[in-house]
This record gives sequence, structure tokens and C-alpha cells, in this order.
Amino acid sequence: MHALSIEQLRRALAIRDLTDPADGPHAMQILIDDIVAALAARWAIPVVVHRASPIVSIADNYDRLGYPPDGVARDVRYTRYVCDTALLRTQTSALIPPLLREPLPDDVLLACPGLVYRRDAIDRLHTGEPHQIDLWRIAHAPLGTRDLDEMIAAVVAAALPGARWRTLAASHPYTTNGLQIDVAAGDDWVEIGECGLAAPALLAGRAPPASSVPTSATLLAGRAAPTSSVPASAVPSGLAMGLGLDRLLMLRKGIDDIRLLRASDPRIASQMRDLAPYRAVSSMPPVRRDLSIVVDAVPSAEELGDAVRGALGARAELLESLAIVSATPYAELPAAAIARLGIAPGQHNALVRLTLRAIDRTLTHTECNALRDDVYAAIHVGTVHAWASR
Repeated sequence: MHALSIEQLRRALAIRDLTDPADGPHAMQILIDDIVAALAARWAIPVVVHRASPIVSIADNYDRLGYPPDGVARDVRYTRYVCDTALLRTQTSALIPPLLREPLPDDVLLACPGLVYRRDAIDRLHTGEPHQIDLWRIAHAPLGTRDLDEMIAAVVAAALPGARWRTLAASHPYTTNGLQIDVAAGDDWVEIGECGLAAPALLAGRAPPASSVPTSATLLAGRAAPTSSVPASAVPSGLAMGLGLDRLLMLRKGIDDIRLLRASDPRIASQMRDLAPYRAVSSMPPVRRDLSIVVDAVPSAEELGDAVRGALGARAELLESLAIVSATPYAELPAAAIARLGIAPGQHNALVRLTLRAIDRTLTHTECNALRDDVYAAIHVGTVHAWASR
């Protein structure tokens, strides 16, 4: 297992969580409040808001949620392992199993927002540290697909008023009747989250209901304990939903670049305090660099993005996108290219397109060349090098 270095872990834990008021106000917190309030009002149930360390056990992130031992999600290509037993959570669903082991009200909404950590592509819609929220209703009363549809309708209406939505069948190890939630954005459908009925096997180990709540969670004030109109059941049931908050906020405000959510430019940052439509500021020109590199195996967009983020650190925010345009195996290259690249049998020549654009200033020629060379150094394994600034 490839674990993060101390420096990589330190850098990850230093990233601001836009969902947490303790890290300063942000529009994402208003979005969360609106969604949670809509569900609490519709069902008249208490809400437990739960936050915890981003470092979670592998058992809570995968095993207890029903992921198979050999599941592809566990691969180091997608997961940032801290050690043999822990990782940086890949989903806020990892906060649910510990909550289910503690006493909860008989009918309750669990809200678990926060950062998650992925090995992801670099483009205008993706980041290696996106924000999610898990919303689970747990009750000792039967909950079914009609309740799930009601939940989806309430969430979409609160987050994206007036938006059209649809669901597609989806599979999750911790749900049955799984669904993907899409909303209309112009002529396209955009996924905003997934949901389903909580898997009975996951709920089987839930602690008995109690009037108390976990000491690690916050019970929102002003929510009376519910009086269910459905006879209580000895076996709990549940609705499970996970939402991508970055995508939701971008849709709500009309933002087309995920980096704007964290911008320090006052013209942009001041607009990240409310849910009003985003007013574009002057756009900086993009700078493109094409890199001809040697790789042992053609990386996925996620692997490539993770390697480059690791090499650039905070400067990765200057990358608008990074993409593999083409890849050619050694056997199909002419002799001149083999010599120029320093490529060996079994390796590949990949053309990587790097698009650089700061969201608040124009990059200098020297900066662009330095960034190009640092990306090149991080991903090129050939024995011959072509530098722009060395």
C-alpha cells in the first residue's frame, strides 16, 4: 500500500473546509443550511449535524459500507492512504457507521458535511478535495421509495429552486434501489448526487434509539422529537443521500470554474458570501503548453492529476486543465522520436496538454515556463529531457 508522506498529509489537512463556519463564512454553508432546513421542516424531525477528523478508518470508509475487499474504489489510484488501517476519507458516507453505533433519536436526519479527498482529474469542474454532504434519515418506521422521491424533490427545490430533475438507476454497496440524481443545465443533464434506501445490513448494528444524541455531534436546536404516524418497527430503516456541494453551488450561482469557490481576489471572494448569481470579473488569458513525455503506462486522468498536484502543491491552482491528447507505444515510434525522447521498449510517448490560467492575474512567461518544467519533471520518465527554462 502506498501511503501519503508526512508533507502530503500536512498539505491535505491544511486545506480550508468551505462547509465549516469555524473556517470562515462561505456561500456553501448557506446552501447546506437551506437543504437541511427543508428536510427537517418537511419531516418535522430533529437533525444531527456531525463533523469529524478527515482521517478515518478503512473499516468505516469501505468495509462497514459494504465495499468488497477487492473493489476498485480501494485502489491507490483513487484513495489517499495514511497507513495500513486509515485513510483520508473518500466520501462523507464514512461518517455514518460511527454515528449508527451511538444512540440516536427514534426518527432523525443525519447531516455530515465536509471535505473529501480524491485522486482526480484537473479541469474546470474537478478538484482533488471536493466537498460533500451525506444526508441520512434513520427511523424505526418503514421508509420506502416514495419517501426517497420526496427527499429528492425537497433537496432539489431547496438547492436549485425551479430546476428540473431526473433519476437514473445506480448501484451503491450501502443502498438498495440506488439512484443517481441529475438536474437540467441548459441542454445537458448534470449529476449532483446519489441516493437510495439504506442497506439493511448496515442498519442492523444500529444502537437502540434514545433521547440523547452522540457527544461528537450537534443536535440542532428548535427541532422537536417527532411523533411518527407510522407504527414503530424493531428493525430500523433509512434513506441515504450523498450530494456534491461544489457542483451544486456552481450550478446555483452560475459558476463555470471550480477554482472560483476558493478565490482570494476580493472581486470574487466577496461574491462567495451569498447565493446570488455570480457576476463575472475580467478573465485572464489562457496559456497552453504541449508536453511530449515518456510514461511506463498511460495514466488515467485521475492518476495524472494527482501526480501533478503533488508536484506543484499550492501552485496547482494555476492549472485550468491537464489532459492526455494522445499516446503512442514504443513499437510504433520512428527511430528519431525514440532517440529524442529517451524511451525504452514497453514504454509510451504521451502528448499532454497543459492549460494555465490564473483567475485573478496574468501569468508571466517565466512563471509559465517554470510550471511547465515542474509538470514535465513530475511525469516524464524518459532518459532525455527537453526543458523550457533550464
